[in-house]
Amino acid sequence: MKLILLFISAAIVNNFVLSYFLGICPFVGVSKKVSSAVSMGMAVTFVMVIAAAVTWLIYHLILVPFGVEILEYVSFILVIASLVQLVEMFIRKVSKPLYDTLGIFLPLITTNCAIMGLALFSVLREYNFIESIFFGIGAGAGFTLALVLMAGIREELELADVPKHFQGAAITMIVAGSLALAFMGFAGLISI
Repeated sequence: MKLILLFISAAIVNNFVLSYFLGICPFVGVSKKVSSAVSMGMAVTFVMVIAAAVTWLIYHLILVPFGVEILEYVSFILVIASLVQLVEMFIRKVSKPLYDTLGIFLPLITTNCAIMGLALFSVLREYNFIESIFFGIGAGAGFTLALVLMAGIREELELADVPKHFQGAAITMIVAGSLALAFMGFAGLISI
């Protein structure tokens, strides 16, 4: 039951994008089409889950036993950068159109603070290995949910009669703020 609550907490209640405002760059940049938002969300989710597992192992099996916890930032960044390179090579090999659609935002997963936040939150909240995995899955699902919601709204806004002064970035920020406000309604329901 605790794992399910941890998943729901990471995906909805404490959504990385809409509650913590981590990972805003791809949230705004890749959320123009639902198809690219789903693809980016899946790539980020994959990296988050693997990063959660690998960073937990590195922290608890290498850094803590040797007393070099101070190297957690450096080691986590190296792990995340390596995972993103693997994902980028895989997507380029499997689907060139998807690789072109994601463009610069695919390598920017490396610097996505949501993934670094995931690794640091897992250590800070003292999750065990399984909890870290569920936290990664939930955070990735929440990231994907936020991207897809934003993309769906932005696709609808293309057909809407938006006043001239609100077109483009202005309406995007208004929608993002409204989504964040809506997700804040879940705050306090589950805190794990």
